[in-house]
Amino acid sequence: MSAIALYAKPSPDFAEKLVHSLALLKTAAADYSPLTQASSLGAEDMVVTHLMHEAGLFDTAGVSIFVLDTGMLHAETVALIGRIEERYPVKVDVYRPDLETANAFVQANGSEAMYKSLALRKQCCHIRKMAPLARALAGKKGWLTGLRREQSAARAEVHDIEQQPERAKVNPLVEWTQGDIWHCISINAIPYNPLHDQFFPSIGCAPCTRAVTLGEDFRSGRWWWENESAKECGLHVAADGTHEAQEPAAFEPLSSIIPIREIQA
Repeated sequence: MSAIALYAKPSPDFAEKLVHSLALLKTAAADYSPLTQASSLGAEDMVVTHLMHEAGLFDTAGVSIFVLDTGMLHAETVALIGRIEERYPVKVDVYRPDLETANAFVQANGSEAMYKSLALRKQCCHIRKMAPLARALAGKKGWLTGLRREQSAARAEVHDIEQQPERAKVNPLVEWTQGDIWHCISINAIPYNPLHDQFFPSIGCAPCTRAVTLGEDFRSGRWWWENESAKECGLHVAADGTHEAQEPAAFEPLSSIIPIREIQA
């Protein structure tokens, strides 16, 4: 069964949420140019991209979209970059990790370093996500995300606009439910990752993502061997350290980790 068939159940106030999101996007483009969308290519971010188009942001100077290609994304995820460019009048900027640094990390720690300790996993995230993110956001006054309060306890206090030291972080979907997201995808035929149809509600790097089972929360398939409080890569951790996780007492043994597929570093 498709994710649309399973989840496309809008909340009663979906129409009001849509109006608010479109208005917020227009305000962000006017107040925080140059403005960019940080797209993970997940369902929420595909909706944000579509709403940017509906709000006329792609006709506005100083608006862009970027993707962090970590070198460990699923092929299905990477394929969405081309689908965005086919559907919308925008060129997606792609930022990649420094190849020498990434290769040195793998050579020193192995291709499964992320499973060995929280410190190594975060170091991998820093190399493959945080360093490229810094380059992507350089010179930007605002950035758009697909964060929703419903996604996890760590995101329950997310606001529409969050003022950060160098720029504003704008989250146009904070009040949206999973049902709202998939309803929007359904009625607008928005392209989405086929892995969502295989019970991957949250999709990151392939070694750190698995399908979820009935009753598990949205992000349980991300870094599933870690404590719940550790499940952020750093992109959405506050500058003051809020939600910064501590080293868990123990990691699960490698024999209990469910590999997704072999990925070349």
